[in-house]
Amino acid sequence: MLKKSVEDALNKQLNAELYSSYLYLSMSAYFEEIPMKGFAKWLRIQAEEEKAHGMKFYDYIIEAQGTVKLTKIDAPKTSWKSPLDAFEEVYAHEQKVTGMINNLMDLAVKEKDYATQNMLQWFVKEQVEEEANASEIVAKIKMIGERIGHLFCLDHELGKRE
Repeated sequence: MLKKSVEDALNKQLNAELYSSYLYLSMSAYFEEIPMKGFAKWLRIQAEEEKAHGMKFYDYIIEAQGTVKLTKIDAPKTSWKSPLDAFEEVYAHEQKVTGMINNLMDLAVKEKDYATQNMLQWFVKEQVEEEANASEIVAKIKMIGERIGHLFCLDHELGKRE
């Protein structure tokens, strides 16, 4: 059974993961409009991945005999200045999520909640990958600079994400 402090923190993270999904779906819609379909596809897949992360927290809370408490999800922004602006926000957001996961792990260690620590190890590893992916896209967009043809090539590459 979960301690209340851990249950509350896990519920907060569940809702943060759902917000991440909402944010990336909003970014996908932005890229659909400008139109850069490859960026849009990459972000739509990312939105689904974030929703799946939320469901991992949902399932764990239930399995650990806790109570899931869904709260209001804030509306994300709907436009960005450029693809670079959007992906710098993706990278910053993933860094923020990493901090939240680390704080959860700190709490699980403090509370001697070994089961939650074990579950969180997957997220610790996942965040390394999430930050690396976002950072790589930011770096590529920066290298491209004002060369619009190269940006369309990156759009094409991102559209190949499965």
